[in-house]
Amino acid sequence: MPYVSQSSCPRSSASPDKVSQKEDSFISSPPPSLPAMSYTLQAMPTYLAEFISTVLFVFAGVGSAIAYNKVTLGLALDPAGLVAVAICHGFALYVAVSVGANISGGHVNPAVTFGLALGGQITILTGIFYWIAQLLGAIAASFLLKAVTGLSPIPTHSLAARVGSIEGVVMEIAITFALVHTVYATAADPKKGSLGTIDPIATGLLVGATILAAGPFSGGSVNPARSFGPAVARGDFTDNWIYWVGPLIGGGLAGLVYTYVFMCHDHTPLSNGF
Repeated sequence: MPYVSQSSCPRSSASPDKVSQKEDSFISSPPPSLPAMSYTLQAMPTYLAEFISTVLFVFAGVGSAIAYNKVTLGLALDPAGLVAVAICHGFALYVAVSVGANISGGHVNPAVTFGLALGGQITILTGIFYWIAQLLGAIAASFLLKAVTGLSPIPTHSLAARVGSIEGVVMEIAITFALVHTVYATAADPKKGSLGTIDPIATGLLVGATILAAGPFSGGSVNPARSFGPAVARGDFTDNWIYWVGPLIGGGLAGLVYTYVFMCHDHTPLSNGF
């Protein structure tokens, strides 16, 4: 992930923002400091990378749902279809994070960006530009799918029968907390060591697992952009707020908990002598 501070705890407001400075394998020159750097030409490639990575992820993810509808002639999603859609999302996210890692960090998700911002890993202003790039990427991918598949309407996230709004929000909070916690552990934590190399794999596997667990209930979004793009292309925002409120709360909580519980305090590793 990008923009990780060199200290374990969040930066003070007076310290420079480490735009494009990656830990370990993600190394590049630091940019200008403070919010002004978000407007520089140097920052533009990071936003473009987020846009492209999100296009890739949403095109493949939503495309897998469209393909399932096509080959099953619109039948309800069965267990085999759920597994196929989950695997496609996991592989797509793995690739999307990987291709953006050395440029933008491959957030591909407003909830991840929000969690990193609350933990002091990026500035709020930079996070807003990331959100814009991610949402535009999701919208572009959804309209592109609509054009090339001829499918109308585009499938969107929705709650299953007998699943209420509160249950849906809580489910999205839980699975997004797990995602952002994983991002911190494998990408943002200075103590991560060799775990940094598996960040794209870990996030992809977790998203696939959350779709398997939550898909039959809340839809398993964990990503506001993934839900928002198809809703725009379809013109249907029914229950879309759930896929903003749940992931942002879950991502924000994960950022705060990991930062102030695990990153701001020294701890002694467990002994190998069990």
